[in-house]
Amino acid sequence: MPLGKISDRIQQLGITLPPALVLPSSNRTSAVLVKDVLYLSGHGAALLTDESVKRRGKVGVEITEGEAQETARALAIMMLASVKHHIGDLDRVVRVVKIVGMINSHPDFERHNVVLNGASDLFFEVFGPKIGQHARSSIGVDGLVDRQPIEIEGIFQID
Repeated sequence: MPLGKISDRIQQLGITLPPALVLPSSNRTSAVLVKDVLYLSGHGAALLTDESVKRRGKVGVEITEGEAQETARALAIMMLASVKHHIGDLDRVVRVVKIVGMINSHPDFERHNVVLNGASDLFFEVFGPKIGQHARSSIGVDGLVDRQPIEIEGIFQID
């Protein structure tokens, strides 16, 4: 995707960026930039402002796979807002390097990868294949803070 077009693409997709994640703590931060790599802290569903997505519950019990995918997509949008907050312009993203998704799920739930597609697909739609295709890990966990269904962290290469 040509430079200068990411904000246009976000608008074409009908996406409105929410507030960025800002951690109110002196011992940690929502992002760290080291040379050309931006490391985002985990973005959890309890912080989402979109009331239409599930912000609490266990996937496979209280939350369906499809609902969890929508939550993952909303978290990816919040991650975009955080990237923009820290670097000023999403056109500076050279590559979505990796995302790690932790899915609070029932022990019998085995489709964590499908849930995380909500985030992966969003990055691919926004940035295109050259920038948006990324490495990732999807991990099922027994619990997350505030009963969040999903938490996602990310690594982005910046120019």
